[in-house]
This record gives sequence, structure tokens and C-alpha cells, in this order.
Amino acid sequence: MTLIKSISGIRGTIGGVPGNSLTPVDIVRFSYAYCSELRRRRPKPTGARYTVVVGRDARLSGEMVEQLVCGTLAACGVNVIKAGFASTPTTEMAVIFSKSDGGIIITASHNPRQWNALKLLNERGEFLNAEEGKAILDCADRGDFDFADVDSLGSITEEDFTDRHIDAVLSLPAVDVEAVKKARFKVVLDAINSVGGIIMPRLLDRLGVECVRLNCDPTGNFAHNPEPLPANLTDLCSEVVDSKADLGISVDPDVDRLAFICEDGKPFVEEYTLVSVADYLFSRTAEEAAETGRSLDQAAAPFKFVSCSNLSSTRALRDVTEKYGGVYYASAVGEVNVTTKMRETGALIGGEGNGGVIYPALHYGRDAMVGVALFLSNLARKGMKVSELKKTYPEYHIAKNKIELSDKSLIDKILSEMKSIYSNENVNDIDGVKITFEKDKSWVHLRKSNTEPIIRIYSEAGTETEAAKLGEDVIGIARKIING
Repeated sequence: MTLIKSISGIRGTIGGVPGNSLTPVDIVRFSYAYCSELRRRRPKPTGARYTVVVGRDARLSGEMVEQLVCGTLAACGVNVIKAGFASTPTTEMAVIFSKSDGGIIITASHNPRQWNALKLLNERGEFLNAEEGKAILDCADRGDFDFADVDSLGSITEEDFTDRHIDAVLSLPAVDVEAVKKARFKVVLDAINSVGGIIMPRLLDRLGVECVRLNCDPTGNFAHNPEPLPANLTDLCSEVVDSKADLGISVDPDVDRLAFICEDGKPFVEEYTLVSVADYLFSRTAEEAAETGRSLDQAAAPFKFVSCSNLSSTRALRDVTEKYGGVYYASAVGEVNVTTKMRETGALIGGEGNGGVIYPALHYGRDAMVGVALFLSNLARKGMKVSELKKTYPEYHIAKNKIELSDKSLIDKILSEMKSIYSNENVNDIDGVKITFEKDKSWVHLRKSNTEPIIRIYSEAGTETEAAKLGEDVIGIARKIING
């Protein structure tokens, strides 16, 4: 059994002993702490009510957790808008639509079926920052409960925000609905038997796309490992070829991550989901500037020719951005860190290499819905096959490794010495140590885990062999440091 507490929420395996897994006791304690800190963070006049949106994916434990969360919020005197089955981005948008004070998403994202989690949102429908998250953890640990009396209990109402989310996506100027309809695409959708099987077919239908459904019943019985990686998508790859589809679409259980399959059954690679969307937005903006005679800055307003992803994401996004004369920024790993950097820099597009697309023109959150709409718009306007589109982007490969350590104190020593050893290269230490070898357009990122005594080592280069060797070389140096 496992329980992991972090600034972004609490997650764990269902059942077991309180404090060691995600039990009803832990759910109530954490939900109470969220309410308590909500009042401190957003003071209101005496008697004024707070409203919080609660949405969930289709996990087997989802209904049980939802009842506990909603009941606790009401017991704290908070009004609840229960969004029911709702993707993570839909719940985020629901906070905006309803002008609520916050939101709680019940989902463990790409974790297996025995996991669930509470992810916490602010009044903008965005994840809490580190300071806000820590305050909730501290409050939960204190366990000082003080619930509302019978005359002050909150209400619980229900509202489905799915269609409003789809409306918002399709109303974006960058989503070329007519071009997609004219292309008459046929796709295979793998929704892992979660909420993607509800919202994604609706979006595709309104775009005039024929959808072959695979694992689209929201039962919570995941048909395979829910992380949208190539090794877990073999059935989708086969179905794309068998159905003679134009592409395959895979989303994770809460629909904030997105991966595509080419028409030949080969992975587009999730790292390139964000790259392709960024390329489309930059090229479209440049075309509009040329057609209207406006400057690029005017055409891109209020956002700039700027992109952002985390340190462990592919360099291809930087290459594509610089092709248009734009600027790329890297943030620490974590969605809230990416969105913070995007706000600071006025980024037009950003996200994470795990298939997470963040388009500020809609909202500051990873959203597979807007990712699909923009990708299909790009494909329709270019008139290419998906495999042909992939070949237009710089080719990179990422290798993922880790070093397990019995002594946690060695982690900081390894990171510090790596900085010294590679001091002549481009070194970024905002989140672990990332060493970029500009001459070879390759990099390696060493980052300690927040939950385990390990260092994750991601490396990227132009070929799989080069990426693997770079990671192995760094692991070799780390072992020498460990052995003195």
C-alpha cells in the first residue's frame, strides 16, 4: 500500500491502513484541509459561501472517493458543484465557467487502476503553487477539525460541463473546423475505458471525424497500462492499420495527456505531440502576419513567439520555435512550473513531453481536447499523412534511466559534482542538473525523485544509440562518485 503527499495533492492505492494508503480517513482529512486553507487564502465576508467544483475520471474507486470529498466539503459549509465524469481539463474549465473558488479533481492520471488521487485547483482552475500546497499538507497533519453546524452546511448540485468545454475548444480561432470537416478524417480512439470515451467522441463528431472506438466504455477497467506509451498501445497501432484509419489517438484516464499513431501503425511519439502543435501555431501566426501586413508581434498578440516545456522534454520544441525566430524557455518539471514560466514569458504554447499540451488562449492546463483539435487542423491544412508530418520535424530520441541509492545524502553530492565536471557545458540547475551539449544538440538531465532514493537520468540525442550512450556515460561517472 502506498500514500504519497505532495504540494499538488495526495495520491495512493485504495484500502489499507490510514496514513499508509488512500483511505476514507485520509480523503476526509485532506479535503478538510483544502477547505480550511481556501478560507485563509481567499478571505470573504462573514456568512459568504465558497463554491468548489469536483470532477472525476472513471476509476473503480472514483464514486466512493467522490462521495467522501463532496460530503466533507459540504460538512465544511462549502457549496459543491459535482461535475461527475469529467476530464481533468474539463474540471479546470468548469472552475472558470462557474466562477468557483476552486476545484478538486479525483484522478490518479496515468497510474494503474488501484490508485486514485485528489488534485487541487485554485480559483483560476490551475494547480496550487508550492506554498499553497505545503500549507494544505501542514493543515492535514495538524488534524484540527471544526465542521459547520446544521444550519451552515453546504449544498451539493450537479452540472455537466463537457459540452461547454468542447464549445470553448471549437470556438478558438486557431481551430480550423471547416478544414478538418473537409478532410473527412477517420481515426481510431483508445480512451482506456475512462472519461476520454465520453468527451473525445463528442469532439470528433463535431469536427466531422469518423471515430472507431477502442476501449471507450467508462467502466474504469483499464484495458492495458494507462500510460500512453508505445509499449502500451500495440492494439491501437494494429487497429489503425486494420481500419485503414488516418491516425490513432490515445489519451490517458483523465484526458490531459495525448499521443498519436501514424497511419502506418507506428507511433508519432508523445514527445512530438507538443512539437507539432507549436509548429502549427507559429506557422499559422506567421501566415496571418504576411496576409494582413501586420508585424509578427502584432499577429501573435497577446501571446508571443515563445514556447515553454520542462527540462526533461525534447529539444525539438526549441528547434521548431527558433525556426520562426522565437524564443524557447525551460522550466522545472511539473505542470505548475511550466504554467508559471509561460505566464512570465507570455508564451503562445507550452506543455510537457509526456503529451501534455497547454494553450493559454483556452486555459493554463494540459488539455488533450485542444491538442487533438489543433493537431487535426494542422494535418488538414497541410494535406499530409501523419507519418509525412513527423518527418518534417527534427529527429531526436530520449533514453530514460535511473540510479538507486541506499544513502540519500549521496544524491546532492552527485548532482554537485556533475555540475563541476561539466562546467564547460551549458548547465541548468533549477531542477536537478541538466547538461546541454550545444555542439551535438544533445543533453542529459539528472533529477532526484521526491518520493524515492533515486536519481532519474534522461538523455536525448539524434539517435537511440547516442542517447543511450550519453545516459550510460553519466551513470558511469555517478558510480565513480558513489565509490569515492
